[in-house]
Amino acid sequence: MRAALYFTPSRDSDLTLAAAEWLGRDPFTGESVVSDVSGSDGLVDAPRRYGFHGTLKAPFALADGKSLEQLEQAAAEFAASRCRFTVPELALGRLGSFFALVPARPCDALNAFAGDVVRHFEPFRAPLSDKDLERRRKSRLSPRQDALLCEWGYPYVFEEFRFHMTLTGSVPAEQFDDVEELLKTSFAAFTGKPLPIDALAVFVETEPGAAFQVQSRHLLVSAETEE
Repeated sequence: MRAALYFTPSRDSDLTLAAAEWLGRDPFTGESVVSDVSGSDGLVDAPRRYGFHGTLKAPFALADGKSLEQLEQAAAEFAASRCRFTVPELALGRLGSFFALVPARPCDALNAFAGDVVRHFEPFRAPLSDKDLERRRKSRLSPRQDALLCEWGYPYVFEEFRFHMTLTGSVPAEQFDDVEELLKTSFAAFTGKPLPIDALAVFVETEPGAAFQVQSRHLLVSAETEE
């Protein structure tokens, strides 16, 4: 089993529903969703399996002596100690050969929150296996990214972190324009708008290759409550 710490909107939010329709799967229930979006089939296999999310702490096996119940309790306590905040504007972005929803401009609060999650939950992460290291290193990591991988189990943390909510796998170059237009239409209600970051979610992969599913979602504290 592997766990991950992600941000995902609430189960009934319009963004969750739109993403479930695009990807063809609801990560809260694990159920398939019938989609009328043409042209996306075959391009969403990877993000469909991982579920709609933004990575905060990438999937990891639990360390010896740590349980899923302990992780969920720690997530609840952590969320109760952090205030909600908002990404001012969401945009459709292309990262290499795939598309994702991303902040339209850097968001210091989001970057700091992600860094806190990485550090706080590190005791729950089992060391990477040699096989895991080899797989990650196929991505032609920079020396800094390789050092982060060895220390934190993931190369894209801290200054290398780029928040994104993945919508496609690798898109062939000849399909870029068509897929981009489909995504612009499907997510027009959300781009150019703020994205509230209001919770920390625990996702679980029960066995290798299984689809990730929301195990629990823990609300951050509202600013009004904090006062």
